[in-house]
Amino acid sequence: MTAASQPLLELRGLQVAYGGIRAVRGIDLRVDEGELVCLIGANGAGKSTTLRSICGLVPLAGGEVVYGGQSIGGEKSHELVRRGLVMVPEGRGIFGQLTIEENLAMGGYVRRDAAQVRQDTDRVFTLFPRLAERRKQAAGTLSGGEQQMVAMGRAMIARPRLLLLDEPSMGLAPLMVEKVFEVVRTIASEGVTILLIEQNARLALENSHRGYVMESGEIILSGPAGQMLHDPKVRAAYLGETE
Repeated sequence: MTAASQPLLELRGLQVAYGGIRAVRGIDLRVDEGELVCLIGANGAGKSTTLRSICGLVPLAGGEVVYGGQSIGGEKSHELVRRGLVMVPEGRGIFGQLTIEENLAMGGYVRRDAAQVRQDTDRVFTLFPRLAERRKQAAGTLSGGEQQMVAMGRAMIARPRLLLLDEPSMGLAPLMVEKVFEVVRTIASEGVTILLIEQNARLALENSHRGYVMESGEIILSGPAGQMLHDPKVRAAYLGETE
């Protein structure tokens, strides 16, 4: 990051409610162009709801989502994908009856450059050789880690400017977690801005520029990821350590 960094995403007083329950209580959050920022917190803190509100899957109860300098509240999810705002949801959201190739092709549905889509698909197969070996296999028959590869590959083919990752390591074996984060680092190194939710707080902070901690729908702490790794409150509550 440099002094010239500009915010690609800003949440200003964001509120989300389900019925009479406020799941997100007026949070402010910023992700600069080229940053990898993580949002950590306990289950039920409102993290996934925050991501879903950013990409238009749940309505705002208040506040504003600003992407690329423009307010995007109320815009349809598929229109935001066209503008480069792409999410890999918790649970992956793949199409189980479709093959790996067909799932990946869905990532290019908003594009009109077929030759480049093919090149990007080949690159996904290079990053994930296991998918290349099984490209004609129904995605629903894959392991959880392989399905996560499909979901991430599909997002990459959409050529995101801002990638939202919701719990990419959930339920995966340690070796698969490392592979997934290797790809996350690769994507970030190529200039894609990333907002990451991750249950493994240490892994999230070790791979991020900055972090936010969310509790009960509110941001309670934020700062450089390296500093947060050494914050006693973060270490005790989220890293399983005590002084």
